[in-house]
Amino acid sequence: MAVQHRLREGSWSSEPVFILALIGAAAGFGNVWKFPYLVGTNGGGAFLVLYLLCLAGLATPLLAAEIMLGRRGRGSPVRAYERVAALEGRWPAWQGLGWMSLVACCLLLATYSVVGGWSIAYVFRTASGMFMELDTLRSAEVFQQLIRDPERLLAWHTLFLAVTVMIVGRGVRLGLEEAARWFMPMLAGLLLLLTCYAMLVSGRFLEGLGMLLLPDFSALSWQAVPKAMSHAFYSLTVGLGVALAYGSYVDDRVPIFKASAMVAVGDTLIGLLAGLVVLPILLGAQFMPSSGPAVIFQSLPLAFGQLPNGTWFGTLFFLLLVFAAWTSSIALLEPMVAHLTERYRLDRVQAAGYIGLFVWILGVAALLSFSIWAHVRPLRMLEGFRDSTLFELFSHAAANILLPIGGLLVAIFVGWRLSVRTAELELGSGRLFRIWRFLIRYVVPVGMLMVLADAVGFL
Repeated sequence: MAVQHRLREGSWSSEPVFILALIGAAAGFGNVWKFPYLVGTNGGGAFLVLYLLCLAGLATPLLAAEIMLGRRGRGSPVRAYERVAALEGRWPAWQGLGWMSLVACCLLLATYSVVGGWSIAYVFRTASGMFMELDTLRSAEVFQQLIRDPERLLAWHTLFLAVTVMIVGRGVRLGLEEAARWFMPMLAGLLLLLTCYAMLVSGRFLEGLGMLLLPDFSALSWQAVPKAMSHAFYSLTVGLGVALAYGSYVDDRVPIFKASAMVAVGDTLIGLLAGLVVLPILLGAQFMPSSGPAVIFQSLPLAFGQLPNGTWFGTLFFLLLVFAAWTSSIALLEPMVAHLTERYRLDRVQAAGYIGLFVWILGVAALLSFSIWAHVRPLRMLEGFRDSTLFELFSHAAANILLPIGGLLVAIFVGWRLSVRTAELELGSGRLFRIWRFLIRYVVPVGMLMVLADAVGFL
């Protein structure tokens, strides 16, 4: 490979920082409001075993493939696919996969920014003691009042995205890396502190622990298989080009298999710790575990309000959510900024500003779908999307359509169009490589097809 393809402006200072940044990219809202519910209501430890199998056999091999493509192509998703395809003598149209990943990142970041704004708002709402005297109905009304107020949502959305743009605009060392160094320890520290709090005051900690770890195979159905696959892929953010963009800054000496495994382990630990916070606190307040924004922004604030020192620890919980949202949003913005700096020779501050403005506009459209644009249903002519708002369409298109399609095409490109020699140069040879190659060629594509089929209602 030509020398210029092995160099990239900016790089991670060390392997641990790279791994920490990728864990931060993976650790988002899904770890808090979806993973505990999936495990707790689908057989506990039985589902956890299934999820770990999907993580090890499907998502982690695909994560390694994306990191490898990033390091081999040394560029944004579009540039990396263009370079690798040219070096392998493959069809130049493979760079379209990079464009698709940029679209997915853009749509997902627009919705992430809106929900991140909710999280910031709830830091202050919880700190004020608002939920100490409320009942279930009033707690739901507080949330509805927030999302139906476009002016407030606009302010929080703008604040959240402005911080994201500012960090990414500072570059790899001063922006992405410093964010990982500060946000991830704070996130881990808050998780451990909240876990200890749940253990001491919820009164239902052992029950929550049992829901996560004790296997109940009678509650595990075939419908749990695509759920486990889908969350494994989504949790590691594979198929979005994030790992590819981060991998383009990693040193050639970093072992990709080891880094991928550590990211998977770190992300899973964050999900389990989040479960040890969320489930005992909900059970202690006599709430049934559920998933999605409702449990985070309606049930949990009320549950914290019923516990000793709940105001303080509820505030810390939403602060944790903000940090998790920022680490993921930074990762979603990076591929788009990298593309602009390469294609148009802009500096990072300009590129981050332009992309941030475009995402901000999409986010405004998404947040207005909760109020004055609630009646807008762009795909009402399609049966499955008749009642979908702009916010729901952005999120569904990115996470449930573009992500599995992107992951499928990555597996096909790496498994069938990339030479064995090229893959061995990046990943090394031996038994582990042979296992990975079998998984990426045969197992991962089947898994992605199942996830896609489930997303469009075929399963």
